[in-house]
Amino acid sequence: MSDTAPLSGIRVIDQTQALAGPYATMILGDLGADVIKIERPGVGDNSRQWAPPYIGDQSCYYLAVNRNKRGIALNIRAEGGRKFMRRLVADADVFLTNLATTGSLQRSGIDYDTLSALNPRLVYASISGYGRTGPRAGQPGYDLVSQAEAGTMALTGEVDGAPMRFPTPMADMTCGLFTVIGVLAALRARDQNDRGQFIDMSLQEGQMTWLENLAAEHFALGNDPPRRGNRHPQVVPYEAVQASDGDWFILGVGSDNVWRAFCQHVGREDLANDPRFASNVERIANYEALLPTVREIIRGKSSDQWLSELREAGVPCGRINTVAEALGDPHVIERGMIIELEHPALGLVKSLATPVHLADTPLVYHRHPPRLGEHSDEVAAELGYSAAEVAALRAEGVLM
Repeated sequence: MSDTAPLSGIRVIDQTQALAGPYATMILGDLGADVIKIERPGVGDNSRQWAPPYIGDQSCYYLAVNRNKRGIALNIRAEGGRKFMRRLVADADVFLTNLATTGSLQRSGIDYDTLSALNPRLVYASISGYGRTGPRAGQPGYDLVSQAEAGTMALTGEVDGAPMRFPTPMADMTCGLFTVIGVLAALRARDQNDRGQFIDMSLQEGQMTWLENLAAEHFALGNDPPRRGNRHPQVVPYEAVQASDGDWFILGVGSDNVWRAFCQHVGREDLANDPRFASNVERIANYEALLPTVREIIRGKSSDQWLSELREAGVPCGRINTVAEALGDPHVIERGMIIELEHPALGLVKSLATPVHLADTPLVYHRHPPRLGEHSDEVAAELGYSAAEVAALRAEGVLM
């Protein structure tokens, strides 16, 4: 691993599973941190069982968010496991956990008070459904529940349809991203005051950040924003449209200048000059009068024709790709968004890169997602355990 990576020299202890925590620690690993992933002997991370699909005997879900980590299998409920953990944490920089309750953390000896007393410089990040304070602290949290309770599902889907979940684990990934931001901020604060601190993250709060502009609408008007389907509440026309070949694409008229460019290109300067549509405010007020005309114009050519012509005219637009089309986009590939890591049992395993392009301290992709307990002996040796001690821990079921 390059010693010029942004987080080179930072050690992260990852006592998380599923998605939010592993996603956060994977990004920290991509940034160059030495991430040690702790799993339960014989069971491992829950996401190892979230399958099919598999690659070989490994869950694709697990493989997606666990690269750039070393893996150990450790029973932290056993006294030997707790001692091992204390030795790990003593010189660590960051500790992440997503155990649900403070009581479960205390029973395992990995609560903040215990670990910060051992290592005052430790940055400790806790991920939970609802945070560690408040009336719902300690309740289990799941991505889908957070999408529902944070208000986003009520806004997603067709206007007259049922509430819809986002098709990827939006709440988990958002919480993971904000956890990374919190960890980086706490490390920077530690540079200044030489102290670690506690970071309290919740799935619900992370998911609620997707309400930013809609929350502003509610605060201003006191209303409950309605479900609008593909229609944008503040920009018109800015939605999916259907071409003559039946294909849908996105037309993104994000400003009055772009509106005039669109009207000029399609030979309808009259629309640009019509006082009902001249500005975005008027276009929103007269949406029902305008959109049938726009849709009729778009039905006059194929999607390929429109995408080529509108881009040339400076009108933002985009094809609605399938997953396969998006991952096969030559631009995406050229930008390095698809990476391959050699896995000792599976061969080359592909995954999505972290989309941060640092010119002088680039991200690193150097470790395949670890097999259960793959690095237990290596890490134990680094902590000063002898071969005989490791064998004894293994015989006791503490280490795998």
